[in-house]
Amino acid sequence: MSRLEQRFAELKAEGRSALVTFVTAGDPGYDASLQILKGLPAAGADVIELGMPFTDPMADGVAIQLATLRALEAGQTLAKTLQMVREFRVDNHATPIVLMGYYNPIHRFGVDKFVAEAKAAGVDGLIIVDLPPEHDAELATPAQAAGIDFIRLTTPTTDDARLPRVLERSSGFVYYVSVAGVTGAGSATTEHVTEAIARLRRHTDLPISVGFGIRTPEQAAAIARLADGVVVGSALVDKIAQAKDAGQAVSDVLSLCSALAEGVRGARR
Repeated sequence: MSRLEQRFAELKAEGRSALVTFVTAGDPGYDASLQILKGLPAAGADVIELGMPFTDPMADGVAIQLATLRALEAGQTLAKTLQMVREFRVDNHATPIVLMGYYNPIHRFGVDKFVAEAKAAGVDGLIIVDLPPEHDAELATPAQAAGIDFIRLTTPTTDDARLPRVLERSSGFVYYVSVAGVTGAGSATTEHVTEAIARLRRHTDLPISVGFGIRTPEQAAAIARLADGVVVGSALVDKIAQAKDAGQAVSDVLSLCSALAEGVRGARR
């Protein structure tokens, strides 16, 4: 079993949802970002999405756009992001890490080189926002051949005709974007999420994680009662933006992560 399969199987046996946390690699700087990354599992993160900074993050709202700019201004590169994963894996061999971002930096880095280095570093999955199934040969196929899961995004506008095509080669888990729009947008109602998950389950046996607009432990708990995973990103990234220094950024992100984890873990009691 892959690390992602193992983690979701363990949590299913425990009868609870996964807390999936997103942070941008290199935000607010390499050292603080690595501290955050290393601290997230102890703070309750079950799966970590690590954003690969890119100059044109068209699917992201203001919070993550600003995080990307901070990271790039601090000198973050794709090579440094892979190095962060290598350093994380020195002490943590259990927590799945999914790299999330856009195809351009990977294409420039070189697909074969990227896949090989990502696998060697300990990357478990990829979410590439701007690569639809029609372009599987570009990255999804070589990544999966190397044992790296390729996780698809589905949205409220992914209809039943399109859904089988989107899910056909998905692996790891399915990421359901619960609102139409960019990251950090308003949150969906539980009724909408319930219906969406039921529809997705008719098409796939993969775990379903729900994200976009989840900011509080209460919201996380509400989604955790319905889905296999709860994704929180902008709320954590905002803590970095609001911090007066790197030390506060680390502590505030990990504190919010702990609160979110408490909400998720108590959701089905």
